[in-house]
Amino acid sequence: MSGFLKASALAAMAAFAITTGPADAHADCGQVSITEMNWASASVVTNVAKFVMEQGYGCKVTVVPSDTVPAATSLAENGEPDIATEMWINSAPVYQKLEDEGKVKTIANVLSDGGAEHWLIPKYLADKHPELKTIEGVLANPELVGARFHNCPEGWGCRIVNDSLKQAFDLEGNGIKVFDHGSGETLAGSIAAAYADEKPWFGYYWAPTALLGKYEMVPVDLGPYNDEIHQCNRDTDCNRVGKSPYPSARVVTGVTTAFANREPEVVEMLSKLSFTNQQMGAVLAWKEGNNASSEEAAVHFLTTYNDVWGDWLNTDAKLKLARLLK
Repeated sequence: MSGFLKASALAAMAAFAITTGPADAHADCGQVSITEMNWASASVVTNVAKFVMEQGYGCKVTVVPSDTVPAATSLAENGEPDIATEMWINSAPVYQKLEDEGKVKTIANVLSDGGAEHWLIPKYLADKHPELKTIEGVLANPELVGARFHNCPEGWGCRIVNDSLKQAFDLEGNGIKVFDHGSGETLAGSIAAAYADEKPWFGYYWAPTALLGKYEMVPVDLGPYNDEIHQCNRDTDCNRVGKSPYPSARVVTGVTTAFANREPEVVEMLSKLSFTNQQMGAVLAWKEGNNASSEEAAVHFLTTYNDVWGDWLNTDAKLKLARLLK
């Protein structure tokens, strides 16, 4: 059986087990609500957590579609859902206030590398010309990167920062023309096209994504991070732009204090549930390549990375999942 068919079959089996199991199947845990943010990696995280909670800990999980700010607002106003995962807390000051007030607990960095934004070159280019791994090397050799910088589309937050950085590094003065993409699809397509023929490419992208799970890219070192400069670079009214890379964004799982007190074993598991950007990128690439659902991608992760998730679970839950996923 192919990996995709196995993931599909196991996802269906798990759903059947939850809906048709014995009456006391959820006696160990009970009702649990968890966010499912509206982007691919967050959906995979939620479905991995849901699968593990249901199959390993006997929970009955309700998924709540959401986004970062609405999830934080719901926690503030309603004290729910129980679990908010893949919270990009730099985008949700309300969440940080709730944590300070003791209403929520941050229990894990669910993306252990943090959300990453970089100026990048393909690995094959970095291997051939290692000097391009620094911005100084790129500016000294514009022809080696195709004399072009692939920029974000208009309306994206990264476009503001990149437009500041292109001035700070004087890209065009150093022989590098800035190409403003009209959509995320054309930006992604430019990386795929470059990889197909191992052509030069230099520009912006972020992780974790299916694209960077499929195509290995190397960050260009823009120098030391400076928060004051970065904050200015992202402010269209600031006229003191400067040189600073993007910061790593902290991406967490938070739970309500009430849930932490009620379900300490589940919280202990969730405190260990974490993905590297490489792991998540590989799962997203598999999901996209197989036109799979998030549920199937979650099962693919669990059947492929058992050496990772095995350390998250207590002994009983680990045995239950091992029997189902064998």
